[in-house]
This record gives sequence, structure tokens and C-alpha cells, in this order.
Amino acid sequence: MAGKVLDEIAAFIKPGLTTLEIDHFAAERIKSYGGKSAFLGYHKFPCHTCLSVNDEVVHGIASERQVKFGDLVSVDVGVTLNGFIGDTARTVVVGGCNVVAQRLLDVTEQSLYLGIAQAKPGNRVLDISTAVQQYVEENGFSVVREFVGHGVGRSMHEEPQVPNFDEGKKNSPKLKPGMTIAIEPMVNAGRADIKILKDGWTVVTQDGSLSAHFEHTVLVTDGEPEILTWAKMPFASKPA
Repeated sequence: MAGKVLDEIAAFIKPGLTTLEIDHFAAERIKSYGGKSAFLGYHKFPCHTCLSVNDEVVHGIASERQVKFGDLVSVDVGVTLNGFIGDTARTVVVGGCNVVAQRLLDVTEQSLYLGIAQAKPGNRVLDISTAVQQYVEENGFSVVREFVGHGVGRSMHEEPQVPNFDEGKKNSPKLKPGMTIAIEPMVNAGRADIKILKDGWTVVTQDGSLSAHFEHTVLVTDGEPEILTWAKMPFASKPA
């Protein structure tokens, strides 16, 4: 359901809409499928989704700000259904963008799938982390350190933490069948440094450079990893 809602939000976004209108649309779609926002009220977060524009990395708060042609909007969706949470994100181009911005999106999304490919039994979280970091840095971009992926299931944030970089720890957690983890590279076009705005939520790049964010909730199986928030997966409205 989280993947379906994210797909619908991405198709809805266009120049002139406010981020508040986008958040209201997301709320309506989540409700229509019989779910609830996993973000609204979480540690007093005031919105149904996180909408982060251009140099905003994550946790952007919806407002009367209008999105313009060429903006990058990172849409983070978390839904609760039947006691379980799905968490997924994508950075959407409003209309079109320049070559550098498109390359940032392509590299960030590809790093996500390289990380997912490492989510196999017997591997460690470190294998995911290094796959993401190496690809991002080889392409001249930087990985945010302060915010990482995580386990997700009945709670929004569970163990293990899933960094997008090598923390230098010797005992990285082993991946086992049945684990569900949110893998979510946050990548800056400039330096990795970030700061949090006065609202206490919105994270921005310190140097004002663009940022991109892609995320899937992934199941570790006995074989290849399964993407649970794949947007093309069929979803029936209001399941019994």
C-alpha cells in the first residue's frame, strides 16, 4: 500500500501545487485504502508525509510553499495497515530538471538497488552500507551520515540500523531470513554536512546543494531479497 500511494503522489505532483495540497492528497489516498499514516503524530510530527524540496534532505513539513518547474521533491511515505508498517521514498522531478539534478537522482536510485542486492542471508548490514557508499562516492556525490535506514515492522524504527556508509564497526549485524529493513540512501550533490532548521524537523544541506532520497522496505528471504514496497505490486482497496 505504501508503494501504491507513493506512485499516486508522484503522478499527482505538478508545478503550482503547494506541499500542503500534496500532503492532503496523500492523506486521502492512504485513507481510501483503509490505512493510516505512520508519520502523523510520530514524535509529534505534524504531517501525513515528509515532503522535502531541493536542498531539503528529509523530514520536510508541508506548507503553503508552491513547487515550481525544475524542483526536486523527496516524498517519504509511511503507512500502517493491520498492525504493520510500510516505509518508502522517492525523489520526484517537477516537470523537468537539469543534467546535474537528473544524475543525482539516477545515482541515488541506483545506489538503493545496489544496497538491496546485498540484503541476503549470511551477509551483514555492512555489505549494504558499503555498496551504497562506494557507488555514490565513485560518482562524485556524498552520503548523509546523520540519518540512516532501519528495521521496520510493527514499529516505525526497529533494529538494526542500516547506515549508507561504513561506520567502521567490527560486528555489523548479520542478515537473517524474515528480517524486514528500510534501506534509504540520502545523497547530496555537494558536501555531506547537514543542519536542522528551527522547526525542529526539516533537514537541509549545509552548503545549499541539492539532495535526493530513495527508499524501499525489503524482506530478507532464504534467497534473493524481496522489495515489499514495489510500486507496481497490485493492491486491492480496503482489504478484509
